[in-house]
Amino acid sequence: MELALLIDFGSTYTKVTAVNVETAEVMVTAKGLTTVETNILEGLNKALGEIKPHFGGELPEFQHRLACSSAAGGLRMVAIGLVKELTVEAARQAALGAGARILGVYAHQLTMMEIAEIDNHRPDIILLAGGTDGGNKEVLLHNANMLAKLKSVATIVVAGNKSAADEVQDRLLAAGKDVKITANVLPELNKLNVEPAREAIRVTFLEKIVEAKGLRRAESYVQGVLMPTPAAVLHAAKLLATGTEEEAGLGELLIVDIGGATTDIHSVADGHPSRSGVTYKGLPEPFAKRTVEGDLGMRVSASSLLESVGTRRLAAAAGLPEEKVLAYIQHVHNRVEQLPDNEEQWKIDTTMARLATDLAMSRHVGTLEQAWTPMGAMYIQHGKDLTEIPFLIGTGGVIVQHPNPKEILAGALFKQDEPMVLRPKQPKLMLDKEYILAAVGLLAEVKPTAALRLAKKYLKLVI
Repeated sequence: MELALLIDFGSTYTKVTAVNVETAEVMVTAKGLTTVETNILEGLNKALGEIKPHFGGELPEFQHRLACSSAAGGLRMVAIGLVKELTVEAARQAALGAGARILGVYAHQLTMMEIAEIDNHRPDIILLAGGTDGGNKEVLLHNANMLAKLKSVATIVVAGNKSAADEVQDRLLAAGKDVKITANVLPELNKLNVEPAREAIRVTFLEKIVEAKGLRRAESYVQGVLMPTPAAVLHAAKLLATGTEEEAGLGELLIVDIGGATTDIHSVADGHPSRSGVTYKGLPEPFAKRTVEGDLGMRVSASSLLESVGTRRLAAAAGLPEEKVLAYIQHVHNRVEQLPDNEEQWKIDTTMARLATDLAMSRHVGTLEQAWTPMGAMYIQHGKDLTEIPFLIGTGGVIVQHPNPKEILAGALFKQDEPMVLRPKQPKLMLDKEYILAAVGLLAEVKPTAALRLAKKYLKLVI
């Protein structure tokens, strides 16, 4: 029997999934509170202890032992570029696709105030871009000189104008910085090349971040921490959409992933205009796109969610007094393991999740802008048109454990009073009931077809 042990060191819980690879079946799952601040093995051992009875008290031999992690806030990054709409956006897409949480985005020449701000962010990685190949070098070189003054020990991944790359590397190495050079994320105007930067970020994650988060202690249990958890989910989304040579995928899809610290949206779709008479403007969107909203979390970021949504709106949507909403949000912000245990708390949690989904989706999808020409009105599309997307999948604790997940996922759907926001109109709603997507992304590294079958088997239609 070929077995896989798939581990997700999350910001709140460490989740383990034991899978029979041959039959593409989940044998048992368990979770324990993540203990990255003390010893990462404590939470892992608790989760492993819970699955031992399924195997008669002793863990079997797992041929594959793989892990991902978003513990301690996950992979913290800053993106820097030349023009916000071009190289900065390209850098941001590369970072998000690699599973990072973006703490700051900077354009043009950095100032000392911005350098201080970057130091305050305490990033793990800084992605430095700027200029097309053979184009502007001055801003990239200036920003390298400014980054040389950082106190931060972050790895600096340089993905800008190749004509300046060697000089940038020399200046940063002379300042004692850890530097990686990779291909330009924007080699030509309106031409993205984000995969080399994503891979450089992933390699850096494996080299440094695993050590910094204490995950090296788990080496006796796992063959390797392969990627940040969000990257594993995006990997699963791509697999589920496109399939393998042996088995077809589902086609284009969206995933809403609500966690304690962030709400992530993944779309695997072209996002081309779905109606005639629409012109696309801006950088091409990646086929597999991820956005992360660090102000929209259910526990660690509960207070910032309240600030982003507004107390009055949240209380009105929940049908409860503002003081009760405020008290509950403060309570769960301080006790991240807290689950709702009465009807009022369920109402607040449900409303928080639905509004987080609403706001995160509005930031992820594209929009239409009306413009007038001598020929009459025309429409310009920015970002992805996801109105015709056929599948919308919900994952994350609050969705998975909810008695009626449709209440939350409804926040993602098209609004008649916002016709210019290109949200999905009539997708089939599906649920990651077994919390399987991160595990699918890990298993896809070694057994892609088995991982695809696993995903298909355990994703359930929401009736």
